[in-house]
Amino acid sequence: MSKTADYIGEAAADSTNALNPLLGGLNRQELLGSVAMMLRRTSVSPVANAKFASKMAKESYDIVMGKSERAPGRKDKRFKDPAWANNPFYKRGMQTYLAMQEHLDDWVGDLKLGDMEHARAAFVMNMITDAISPTNAFITNPAAKKRAIDSGGQSLIKGLQNAYEDMTKNGGMPSRVDKSPFAIGENVAITPGKVVWKNEMMELIQYTPVTDEVREIPFLNIPPQINKYYASDLDPITSIVQFLLKQGFQTFIISWRNPTKDHADWGMSEYVDSLIQCTEVIKEITGSDKVNVSGACSGGITTATFASLLAAAGDDRINSLTFQVCVLDPETDDSELSAMASERSLEIARRYSRRKGILKGDDLARMFAWMRPNDLIWNYVVNNYLMGEDPPPYNVLFWNDDSTNLPAQLHSDYLDFGLTKPFTNPGEVEIAGHVADLTKVDVDLFIVAGVTDHITPWKAAYRTTGLFGSKNIEFTLSNSGHIQSLLNPPGNPKAKYFRNPSIEPTADEWAAGAEEVAGSWWTRWAEWLHERSGDMKTAPAQDGSEQFPPLYDAPGKYVFD
Repeated sequence: MSKTADYIGEAAADSTNALNPLLGGLNRQELLGSVAMMLRRTSVSPVANAKFASKMAKESYDIVMGKSERAPGRKDKRFKDPAWANNPFYKRGMQTYLAMQEHLDDWVGDLKLGDMEHARAAFVMNMITDAISPTNAFITNPAAKKRAIDSGGQSLIKGLQNAYEDMTKNGGMPSRVDKSPFAIGENVAITPGKVVWKNEMMELIQYTPVTDEVREIPFLNIPPQINKYYASDLDPITSIVQFLLKQGFQTFIISWRNPTKDHADWGMSEYVDSLIQCTEVIKEITGSDKVNVSGACSGGITTATFASLLAAAGDDRINSLTFQVCVLDPETDDSELSAMASERSLEIARRYSRRKGILKGDDLARMFAWMRPNDLIWNYVVNNYLMGEDPPPYNVLFWNDDSTNLPAQLHSDYLDFGLTKPFTNPGEVEIAGHVADLTKVDVDLFIVAGVTDHITPWKAAYRTTGLFGSKNIEFTLSNSGHIQSLLNPPGNPKAKYFRNPSIEPTADEWAAGAEEVAGSWWTRWAEWLHERSGDMKTAPAQDGSEQFPPLYDAPGKYVFD
């Protein structure tokens, strides 16, 4: 993999498709309305306009005279070619662009707008200024010109081929990953196991033990409905599943079915009902009355709903809970999407998915791409089309592009979750056939978040510590972003995490007392799970049981939908 491909692969890895409770709550009409609103404000904001013009005039003079010291930020990889620093023509073009980008952002900030209007205006302006970067056009990209000369024009021909492939086979979006090296069940999701139970909505996979003895209390991983489950089993090095097996845990995971419009009525109630059924199966197979449960991202919302329902019914089958990069207490300032969504836009999104029966995974991928256009669109335009390179073969992006649909009812339930905040208002909001109240859930909690996660920000994830009735809670902060913070195995030289045994009133107070720990948080989590998984016993000779015999091999069939 080239350095360019390596960079864009890593940059995109933490910009994966993940479910925000307000997902789909932003539409094209409202973004176009933001453009119209900014144009109207231009005519009634003489002070802001004059301030922008004055700044640009002064800096343009300094740039032309070679006096400007403006340079790209340390994390801005667009201008890394030496020509941007050494060639006067390119350097001045870059400085003019960066100045305009900054001053336009300031201009939007000076407009007299409401909070939501300002968030939308800033979002649209960033999309515009990102799009007109000189690196995005062949004529103003020195690296692309040099590549064309060095390759005898072959890079341009390859770039046209890549563009044609994307137009005809990728919905017009630039490809982010070379999928050809990967095959599910062959070099991705290869951990041995069996599907031991299934219904129309899920397959339950039991993984074959690799140790002579296993812990008595089994472990169940509940993945998000918006992604395939095998993020937990990408390859032997980053596989959480294989790590748990080597630690002696009886490990189960759910593979959700990719819904079609025929499954439009699948909502949170139906998903929780399936969790009740599958945990009954796990209890029978393992002989344990208890199950340790983990939920990641939007799967954590489902997990919390499941736990709340069981607590309301007096059912104590859950022994402990783990939440990974999950926000259960959403606030409008948690993300750009939350800040821009209105009740009207949410209702438009709700009606859209009801009309279609599903919210398509491809549509979600496009929305997330435009939330991070430099990382998820323009990087690939430059790499694939201007430079004529193939996108990187990266298993995380292969998994991320293997997107799934969201049933209309579940989408509606998630929109309601963002509006009514059932876990923040215990005993007041009905969800999945009961009145939610996490204060009645008193099992031990382990919560992990990512320090650079922009999808489920860690301070938002920290608020989960105040929602439950649990007396024993551990919060751990991994050193990376949304997905890389989870795929962070022991042996990774860059791995570290932050730990504070005390749960403080706020995230900032917790961070002030946290210590940096070298290594993977997986090791600490395994210690925590061992303490809550009972005694060791002889590993079962085979997967399943007499009542629930194995149906077929992992990774199952639903993963291919």
